[in-house]
Amino acid sequence: MAAARRFFEKAMREHGVPEKISMDKSGANRAAIDDINGTLTGPITVRQIKYLNNIVEQDQCAGRH
Repeated sequence: MAAARRFFEKAMREHGVPEKISMDKSGANRAAIDDINGTLTGPITVRQIKYLNNIVEQDQCAGRH
């Protein structure tokens, strides 16, 4: 989780704090964002999508064949 938190903190320093993010079902990423949300005045909304990294599964989940 420490590496994921460092990644998100660096991204937010360079690009600002997002309103929402989409990620796969990575537990480390979710834990890092939950930890960061504890320090923010307005939380970042998280959308977790099981097949986000798999183009074929994304296509099937969206109903596009």
